[in-house]
Parts: sequence; C-alpha cells; structure tokens
Amino acid sequence: MLVLSRKIGERLLIGDQVVVTVVKAGPGGVRLGIEAPANMPVVREELAEQIAAEEELRRQDAAALDIDPEAV
Repeated sequence: MLVLSRKIGERLLIGDQVVVTVVKAGPGGVRLGIEAPANMPVVREELAEQIAAEEELRRQDAAALDIDPEAV
C-alpha cells in the first residue's frame, strides 16, 4: 500500500486516466474529487460490499427457486 501526504488542491495520478484531487480536509474527514472515464466504476467500499451482498442474496433466492439468477 502506498501512503501519501497531500495538501488541499494537490492531485494524485493513477495510470493515465484517473486523477484524485484533495478538495477539503478537516477533523471530520477528507473530501476527494475523482476524475475517471465513464466506463470505470468509482464506488465507495461500503457501497460495493452492500451491492455484492444483495447480489449474493439474489443468487441464493434464485437457487432456492431453481431459476436462472440472471433472470431475477
């Protein structure tokens, strides 16, 4: 893991297509701006975990009903 210190307004480049900018920093946390291509999903970790859990439940329900999970 790369750990960096950045000041407000400073940027971090990830490859050729992603730019992360420190927009605001304070005692409540850090606000980041992320520029990425539309075909590259940018999702908070907790949201990605929630989506994965919901998809798993959908698959389990489909298996219990013996139907194609993609049809649900």
